[in-house]
Amino acid sequence: MLAAFIVTILILVTVHEYGHYQVARWCGVKILKFSIGFGRTIYSKKIGQDQTEFVIGLLPLGGYVKMLDEREALVDLAEKSRAFNQQKVSKRIAIVMAGPMANFIFAIIAYCFILMGGSLVQKPIIGDVAPNSVAAQASLKTGDVIQRIGNHSISNWQEVSLVLLEASLKSKNVEIEARDGAKTTHVVNLDLSQIKKEDYDTDFLAKLGMSAYFPSIPAVFGEILSNSPAQKAGLKTNDRVVAVNDKLIKSFEAFANMMRDNPNKPLKIELLRDNKNVTITVTPESINENGKSIGRIGAGVLQSSVNQADWLTEIKYPLHIALLKSVEKTWDTSIFSMKMMVAMVTGQVSWKGVSGPVTVAKYAGQSAHFGWKPFLTFLAFISISLAVLNLLPIPMLDGGHLLYYMVEILKGSPVSDSVMEFGQRIGIGLIGILMVIAFYNDLTRLITG
Repeated sequence: MLAAFIVTILILVTVHEYGHYQVARWCGVKILKFSIGFGRTIYSKKIGQDQTEFVIGLLPLGGYVKMLDEREALVDLAEKSRAFNQQKVSKRIAIVMAGPMANFIFAIIAYCFILMGGSLVQKPIIGDVAPNSVAAQASLKTGDVIQRIGNHSISNWQEVSLVLLEASLKSKNVEIEARDGAKTTHVVNLDLSQIKKEDYDTDFLAKLGMSAYFPSIPAVFGEILSNSPAQKAGLKTNDRVVAVNDKLIKSFEAFANMMRDNPNKPLKIELLRDNKNVTITVTPESINENGKSIGRIGAGVLQSSVNQADWLTEIKYPLHIALLKSVEKTWDTSIFSMKMMVAMVTGQVSWKGVSGPVTVAKYAGQSAHFGWKPFLTFLAFISISLAVLNLLPIPMLDGGHLLYYMVEILKGSPVSDSVMEFGQRIGIGLIGILMVIAFYNDLTRLITG
């Protein structure tokens, strides 16, 4: 987990700072230092005609590009034209914008590789519908395939969740077009008024009484993770679960639910192995999921026992289509992130969704464990989030500098040092509050988990 977190930070911070660095060079600004990380220097090397110092700091939680600037130190007359503060406002805007734009470009490239390589996604098929729920009242049924939500065409279940989440922020109901088992298309109105801000921190679709479709999969083990409770207990690939604590198990989902509901509790598992009955005791380890402690043993389902065509579909595109789709996905994710931030400020959504380094480290480790595609998807999402965050009009962030430059364009002269100093104090305060909230949420998840 720690290694994946460090790799995540190093990649995304390097991409962001390189954007500033490269555009500053193109604009003729002298670069004094390019640093990844803060604190004690663990690596330093001066490169190039300008002897730019490239540094790696001990704490991999950010970085910076230090440019020649008369506001920070005396500048030789011969190099005055290469100082950042001497550049036209258009060049300064380009240099500041380059960091977030580099993160957006990274996300586009990452999504493009994923879409070209192909990935399995879950079909937008409705699974269980709770009786008397909002979904049931809207006449949605198990097996319905969602084709459209509002004005958005739907191709997979992840889109169902994201589009409904976005719709609930701005409307009390939404139109859904679905196709039933008889291939008949029907349009219904789904009531979203029952969604409250605290529901966004959990599976809010459950509040609507609907879930994704999962086929009934035999409880036969596939991959057994090394050093997992399953491996330590002696479970093996192709073992078929018959019962858990004398309760018959008919599907892998039922088995997984038993493990989830019993963290840190010894469970007696009756197996069928090579046509012989075997009994093994396993204790699911406790992990934190959305502030709740759940059990996990580290054993996956045997893929050959699953007819993937029933509920999964592969998305794969040629380069030109993948590139267009990647730009669209990056744009949509950026707009959605901004809407969620606005919703937090206005009180529509709880601040519990703000995450700090502990949560990022956790998801970095989990995504890396499942392969390069999930990890690259995670990197793309965090890269977009980093870009959007930096574009907020808060002093100390890139967006704060852009705000100053917009004022400079309107008034015809730079913002005064006193105003910038006052703004810097406000920026430090706001960023400090955001960091406190993020660390508090991380600690809360650790404690409750």
